[in-house]
Amino acid sequence: MQCSVRGATTCENTKKSIFTASREMLERIMQRNNIAIGDIASAVFTCTRDLTAAYPAAAARELGITAAGLLCVQEMHVDGSLERCVRVLVLFNSELKQNEVRHVYLNGAQVLRPDLVE
Repeated sequence: MQCSVRGATTCENTKKSIFTASREMLERIMQRNNIAIGDIASAVFTCTRDLTAAYPAAAARELGITAAGLLCVQEMHVDGSLERCVRVLVLFNSELKQNEVRHVYLNGAQVLRPDLVE
């Protein structure tokens, strides 16, 4: 069965910060949902327009996520929206039911989905 999980985090506009925040978000997603690297089918990353120093998918590759399809795109800009934000949608194979998936919002991104924050 395939499930999806969302995550978001904020960071500074440096390669190191984008990589660190993206790795932390992915590791937490994998840990909370018992996802092995081989279970990941694909991931779509978005960055707000103020993050230009690195691709978050490159951080995923550093974690060993090399067989899954990864894509980076710019998040739609909405006035007043959260700045310096990396988001991800991960599709993975699991026995979990979609309502059992634990989403991850870190480093101030909890404001995006306070209903999902643990």
